[in-house]
Amino acid sequence: MSSAGLQLPASVFSVDVGHLALHCNPAPCVIAGRRGSVSVISAGEQVTGDVLFIRPGVEHKVICADGGINVIYLDGLTWSGDFPCAQRLRGPLADIAVDALFQEADAQTELRDRLTSGALPIPRQLSVVIESIVAEPMLRLSQFELAHRLKMERTGALRIFKAATGLTFRRFKQWSALQHAARQIAAGELVRTAAMDAGFADTAHLSRTFRTSFGLTPSQAIAGGAQAGAS
Repeated sequence: MSSAGLQLPASVFSVDVGHLALHCNPAPCVIAGRRGSVSVISAGEQVTGDVLFIRPGVEHKVICADGGINVIYLDGLTWSGDFPCAQRLRGPLADIAVDALFQEADAQTELRDRLTSGALPIPRQLSVVIESIVAEPMLRLSQFELAHRLKMERTGALRIFKAATGLTFRRFKQWSALQHAARQIAAGELVRTAAMDAGFADTAHLSRTFRTSFGLTPSQAIAGGAQAGAS
């Protein structure tokens, strides 16, 4: 039995900082300046605009001269862009993206539909596993347990998991835990508590992973008045 396609919740973050250090987002994202344009800079490329779409897996930094950045991470998005790192969104698509950044559920769904290259049907049991990982960051699910649940051999299970999410099994679990911790920190939780609840070894481990994926540390996010939402 298959589902039409995986619809993961979108994570929306807002933080009042002027820049994000060099980092590599695991999932596709859309970013906008809160009070002006924003620039994405990677090796040999700089893209500036009001609303930008950033592909995953490419190191880049972000500058927003007037301070303040809104970003939405589109986990599980299948896309076929051929740009090196980022591209400007214009017209109606930019308007939809802004609505999505303000956590309008219909706009988030439409944004996914506009940006995706087409969601592939995936086994229902895989959807259940992925949803469990997102809901329970402390879930200790091994590769062998994944294979058992999907009734497949291990390498095949890992391959279909990456095809559905765009991330390896290990990286997806870490990314889901990191977003969970980021939402807790934005809600006012202590960093050490967020790290523990999300399954990180300690605050140092969380801080390193946080900076690598978001371009700032938890303390910088707190100082920037980070806000978060998921829908």
